[in-house]
Amino acid sequence: MDQTAAVPAQQSAAAGAPVPAASLSGLAFSKGHGTGNDFVLIADPGDAHEISPEQVAQLCDRHRGIGGDGLIRAVPSRYLPEGRDLLEQDASAGWFMDYRNGDGSLSEMCGNGVRVFVHFLIAQGLVELGPGQSLTIGTRGGIKKIVRTADGYAVDMGPWEFIFPTEAQSKAMDALVSADGLEVARPGLSVSMGNPHTVVALAELGELAATKLFTAPVVDPKPANGTNVEFVVPAEPLVHDGVGTITMRVHERGVGETQSCGTGACAAAVAIRHWAGSSAPNAWHVNVPGGVVDVRFFPGEDGREHVELSGPAVIVASGTLS
Repeated sequence: MDQTAAVPAQQSAAAGAPVPAASLSGLAFSKGHGTGNDFVLIADPGDAHEISPEQVAQLCDRHRGIGGDGLIRAVPSRYLPEGRDLLEQDASAGWFMDYRNGDGSLSEMCGNGVRVFVHFLIAQGLVELGPGQSLTIGTRGGIKKIVRTADGYAVDMGPWEFIFPTEAQSKAMDALVSADGLEVARPGLSVSMGNPHTVVALAELGELAATKLFTAPVVDPKPANGTNVEFVVPAEPLVHDGVGTITMRVHERGVGETQSCGTGACAAAVAIRHWAGSSAPNAWHVNVPGGVVDVRFFPGEDGREHVELSGPAVIVASGTLS
């Protein structure tokens, strides 16, 4: 559907202060989501719109703006220093996903956001991509390759790694995590998917439901740039027909609890597979409040193990800022 959003350009929903950047009045936008992880999307093929952190927070405000977990600006890679660096590695990474969290802060990557970003490029007529075809894009988490599938998109998220490798490999945990609703701190494992995550395993779905994520969990030690925190319950049995299943909730940096987190789903699968041992499968279903995404581990051409994330992407509205 088409709808016009009335978002006053003179006031910041985050701070209540005047927005210092140019007015966004008349700027076209779309709203999209991947399993409930939602984004404001702006096409900027000429790099004409510098959107301030205050304006991002204003647009992502669910009461005074459009509402979203983050904002994605589609801009040619050649216009950004990070994008130009990636073009030197792969000249086909022509489009850059300029992603910001809902509070306006920069983020390295968003797995659900990548799928929605590519779907948006197609909807805007900026790229053509048929089923089975692939597209390479740039992100602050590196170059990503996306394949269009019959019912969505599959993204090579690149290699995973432990943030604190020595502790993780020797102890199977490297942090303690406290959250409202949990009586005691729980052990966690910190995993990088290009952005930081700390994964905590819980015993049952009731415990997962009782965990309150209105405020950020406390992680000790906390990765240098903060961390997203995933609380995960393994299915019983964990593996059926060669596929593992887990259920997850997440608190994202700069956002709060979201309906889904693509990189978080990958990190959760990494941690549960690590804890399960050498017999654990390479294919996983990850249940999130917004739906189901699939995670697959495979050997990359760089000799490292890569993670593929697949799932749907939907554009729900388009309009013009006023």
